[in-house]
Amino acid sequence: MNIEEQVELLMQGTEYGDEDLKKAMTAELRARLLIAQNEKRPLRVYCGYDPTSTDLHLGHTISMRKLRQFQDLGHDVTFLIGSYTALVGDPSDKNKARPILTEEKISENAITYAEQAYRVLDREKTKIRYNGEWLSKLSLVDLIRLGQNFTVQQFLARDNFANRIEKGEPIYIHETFYALMQGYDAVAMETDVQIGGTDQLFNIIVAGRKLQEALGQKPLVGIITAILPGTDGVQRMSKTTGNIVPINTGANDMFGKLMSVPDSAMGLYMRLVTRWTPQEIEAIERDVASGALHPRDAKMNMAREITGIFYGDADAKSAQENFIKMFQQKEIPDEMPDYALQSGQTVVDVILAAKLAESKSKARSLIDQKGVRLDGEVIEHDVPFPHPGVLQVGKRRFLRVN
Repeated sequence: MNIEEQVELLMQGTEYGDEDLKKAMTAELRARLLIAQNEKRPLRVYCGYDPTSTDLHLGHTISMRKLRQFQDLGHDVTFLIGSYTALVGDPSDKNKARPILTEEKISENAITYAEQAYRVLDREKTKIRYNGEWLSKLSLVDLIRLGQNFTVQQFLARDNFANRIEKGEPIYIHETFYALMQGYDAVAMETDVQIGGTDQLFNIIVAGRKLQEALGQKPLVGIITAILPGTDGVQRMSKTTGNIVPINTGANDMFGKLMSVPDSAMGLYMRLVTRWTPQEIEAIERDVASGALHPRDAKMNMAREITGIFYGDADAKSAQENFIKMFQQKEIPDEMPDYALQSGQTVVDVILAAKLAESKSKARSLIDQKGVRLDGEVIEHDVPFPHPGVLQVGKRRFLRVN
């Protein structure tokens, strides 16, 4: 890849909430990549993970996918385990203080995190570090000096703190330490690029960059990834809402859950979770928009790609075959008429030619009533016939289109 292609890939799926900020980070990333290329040195890239539980879901892996992209381009990647930040708990996306974990529990969870991360990251190219390595050495004086770079107003202006103040809910002093600690992680590792979700915007763009600059380092480039919606396609993927795709779930279960994701969320899933390039994703979306590719088939390809990342291509293929047998063919009779599809025929044309409806208006009415399916997927419009398969019209009429 040339530099522009690298920038396009690495900025794919990012979300800053401010177009000017995104342009600034894009420009800084391009400059860092050029310097790295000219100096023949890899960029130092990291993302931090607080091991607050052992159960990872697909939403946790978004930043890991971005780390893998940097790895594949030859950069140094650190998977940082927040052994000390986890003692405080990140308040960024919470409406109350997190429970404080014991060091023993954090260590136990950390082992699970790292092993699951290797399903996305290259084990041989990944550095595992713990931020207790440097945070445990900070004295009270050191913490005071770090705090001198920020105002209380900066912290209280954050949406989650502002909302808690408005509701009269407490904000504890130790919660304000978190951004300082995460910012110091970037300083300790002399970071070029830090990756995190939109809930980390303050910690990365404000705290990390400001502390680096204050301590004589060049401010890092923040790669802020969008948040993955859950299987409902709307709310953030979360164990609390139950809309998750777990990592340790099995290929069949993962494939099935991904097939339940609404069409409207497919774009985000492709950009955040798959290994596909921006050009490949744009081609898929063009084909879906033009009718050349049915949304069901696009989703099937997406589910197979993502499942393949975590369970291998063979298990992903098997999961796809099992899904088709279980969910798409469960009501299909063993015997049915065959029909040879003619070039240029639409769904209505096939229905009429096979005498599955008395008229074009009746055929269109059946489509409007969601009574027409191809391989189990509802056909919502009279489009060019998508592909060979089993056409179901109403509840009992079936046709094998070849």
